[in-house]
Amino acid sequence: MTPASISDRGGLASRARRVIPGGINSANRRAPDLEDLVVARTDGAYFYDTAGREFLDMFCAGGPIILGHGCTDVDRSASERSRHLDLAGVGRSDLEVELAELIAVHVPSAERVLLTMSGSEATYHALRLARAVTGRSKIVKFEGCYHGWHDSVAIGFSLNQREERRGRMSAGSLVGVLDETEILDFNDASAVRTALADRDVAAVIIEPIAHNVGCMMPADGFLQALRSACTDSGTVLIFDEVVTGFRHGLGGYQAISGVTPDLTTLGKAIANGYPIAALVGRADLMDGFSTTVDGSVLFAGTYNGHPGSVAAAIGTIDFMTEVPVHAHVFELGERMRAGLREVFSRYGIAIQVAGFGSVYVAYFLAGTGGVATFADLAMHDAARFVAFRRELVQRGIFEFPVNLKRSHISYAHTDADVSRVLGAADDILRGWSP
Repeated sequence: MTPASISDRGGLASRARRVIPGGINSANRRAPDLEDLVVARTDGAYFYDTAGREFLDMFCAGGPIILGHGCTDVDRSASERSRHLDLAGVGRSDLEVELAELIAVHVPSAERVLLTMSGSEATYHALRLARAVTGRSKIVKFEGCYHGWHDSVAIGFSLNQREERRGRMSAGSLVGVLDETEILDFNDASAVRTALADRDVAAVIIEPIAHNVGCMMPADGFLQALRSACTDSGTVLIFDEVVTGFRHGLGGYQAISGVTPDLTTLGKAIANGYPIAALVGRADLMDGFSTTVDGSVLFAGTYNGHPGSVAAAIGTIDFMTEVPVHAHVFELGERMRAGLREVFSRYGIAIQVAGFGSVYVAYFLAGTGGVATFADLAMHDAARFVAFRRELVQRGIFEFPVNLKRSHISYAHTDADVSRVLGAADDILRGWSP
């Protein structure tokens, strides 16, 4: 089925705008040409709108859908394990204990595990803990990396901020909080050592792969240099593995790189789309939370460890332990990246295809050196990037038509799906070719 446009049958988008500010519940879901999209159903590697149109889903909700929409094993775990257990609001459930133990088995930094509901909450708690245990207020983040919506990190992750690095991403942000955040260039280890020299930085927080801007890989030795600099200065090293955790491996990218941070945030793929996140890390740090008798750093949340989401996470880990999920999605990811390079080369269009494992992105950028820093994206042709994505959407293939958004492959995708994307890319570029 080839949609000519994305329309709104029944006026649901209009109804939404009357009762929901802007008609949408997250700014990150907005694309100018998708204002009237209303999703009606999801299934495997596809979703369907209210007009009955089918879309091959290469976005996967921004990363959470690692097994495919509506994975039977995960849904069964969520329904059966929590059938006789909902929110009690006191003590803990057996499911919470089981999940924490599973995460601790797989994630190298997970000596202790605390559950929450979103990646933004997890990074917020991680930074608060780091400030408390070090007695310092400053933090370091990297340009292009995204760590959530709270004031400490709502800065330095958008190309729109390139000329105003200290500009606020949100009205109402506390300038005093933003001023405590120093933004460094990704892959610049010497800048990190300089920033930490005065021993007044509480934490360094980083996406070990900068997936917020597609896929910016850490240079050889960069993460190791961060680990060394943080250890020497008594600074807490935080890996934000909300995207990389579970999608790239059950141990996260830290298990792949061999670099163990002090704290790690997890989210997205740990429950195949169910709402849950986790903060894990060193016991001596994590025991500073008020969940312990002597802890002084507040950690609270009515829905932390909600049985339904926890059961889904257990089901996700069980499935990924028993089935070669990563072998499948990594193989398809490599085929997609290689295929895109070949197709664009065929038409003489400058492109750099980046990615890792199941993630891929095609930058409209000349050269072969790759994207190592945020500054490398200055020459990326955002207009062509979005135009290409729009044409894919018109052909029933959903890659989010917003600049720098990465695409994802799930276990539900097949070789035929990759071939379909590559065939559509060839068709689009043939029309662009002079």
